[in-house]
Amino acid sequence: MKPITPAAAAPADADEERIKATVADELERVRQRSFGLTTAVLDEDELVAQHSQLMSPLVWDLAHVGNYEELWLLRAAAGIEPMRPEIDDLYDAFEHPRAERPSLPLLGPSEASDYIGLVRRKVLDSLDGLRLTPDRSLMDSGFVYRMVIQHEHQHDETMLATHQLRRGEPALPATDPLPAPHDGHVPAEVLVEAGEFVMGTSADPWAYDNERPAHQVDVPAFWIDTVPVSNGAYAEFVVDGGYDDPRWWSADGWEWRNRSGKRAPAFWIRDGEQWCRRRFGRVEPLPADEPVQHVCWYEADAYARWAGKRLPTEIEWEKAASWEPSTRTKRRFPWGDDAPTAGHANLGQLRHRPAPTGSFPGGSSPVGARQMLGDVWEWTSSDFTGHPGFCMFPYPEYSEVFFGAGYKVLRGGSWATDPVACRNTFRNWDYPIRRQIFAGFRCARDA
Repeated sequence: MKPITPAAAAPADADEERIKATVADELERVRQRSFGLTTAVLDEDELVAQHSQLMSPLVWDLAHVGNYEELWLLRAAAGIEPMRPEIDDLYDAFEHPRAERPSLPLLGPSEASDYIGLVRRKVLDSLDGLRLTPDRSLMDSGFVYRMVIQHEHQHDETMLATHQLRRGEPALPATDPLPAPHDGHVPAEVLVEAGEFVMGTSADPWAYDNERPAHQVDVPAFWIDTVPVSNGAYAEFVVDGGYDDPRWWSADGWEWRNRSGKRAPAFWIRDGEQWCRRRFGRVEPLPADEPVQHVCWYEADAYARWAGKRLPTEIEWEKAASWEPSTRTKRRFPWGDDAPTAGHANLGQLRHRPAPTGSFPGGSSPVGARQMLGDVWEWTSSDFTGHPGFCMFPYPEYSEVFFGAGYKVLRGGSWATDPVACRNTFRNWDYPIRRQIFAGFRCARDA
């Protein structure tokens, strides 16, 4: 990542001041979240430990978000000389695989907290004197600040995955007092009519390069499940011997199943006649009505075949989530352009679990699909690549280096995803073997 030399300051207008105020508020909010997952709930030994080779020590994530912020908001945006250039290599995610990070001379929890606190103070001090003008793409509408805010929220979700993998006494709440709105029975699937729609975005100030540019796509008619697949439905697949029948698995999926020995989603535990799950250090009965999570792409694909369906493409997913056919307009969120609320979707760690399937009627998409944002990331059948006309910005390691058949696209965010890092065009991706992420799926079929 090569910082860009900043332009000279000039007087700001009212819209720019509003953006700066939003940026300052969001920077504070995400930092409180980061501390709430690290120094506020765990001691030093827990923060420096590697709870799984799949994940970094939590103290690495904490210092990494500060180092990323220094790189982009102080060096690139404000032109401030490096504070700790000697640690850049330690916190470059591409230099050291997660399994190696505990052996590095990382900053300890106190030093990491002091460092990221100093970075933040300098960022806020420098913000007033900078212009968020379109002549610098990095600064246009505060893009670089929005990028950094989303980056920290994404690491907070990664930290939550680490919490799920860690053993020991629970550190997160046992119950969630916020009920999810629900209005009873919903149809099993909804029809999405054939026709063109606008995929991606060219105007959203929060959008990453892989969401751009907007482009027309013609999509044949298809049916898509109204809600994500539930634990109860997935348990039927397990009980029916779905893990032992190669008919339902792709060749790679069957190889993964045999090599891994898995016979149920991650964290499921068989207790006599019932299933339980381990959730953040507690074992509890498996809620049949919640969306299944912690399944990999191979498991989702096998279930869909068993059910006589398939996984949706990401084009189908986005059309079902965003396209208003009667007006031929694109919605930023399934329900419209208004920012998410607790009545729209299960986002932002308000609950430490998915909400029951069929919840959030107020968050329905134009075709009537529910819970397309929040609850669980949804695997699609698509490989991760750039949209037609893709232009890398501002560095290739965010999206471009991951393009190819090795990664599958996930859509929609989870209960652990913050609303500022979730929209109809947002694209996530991971290896098809990943199960520690808060991922589930819904099915589709040809019309």
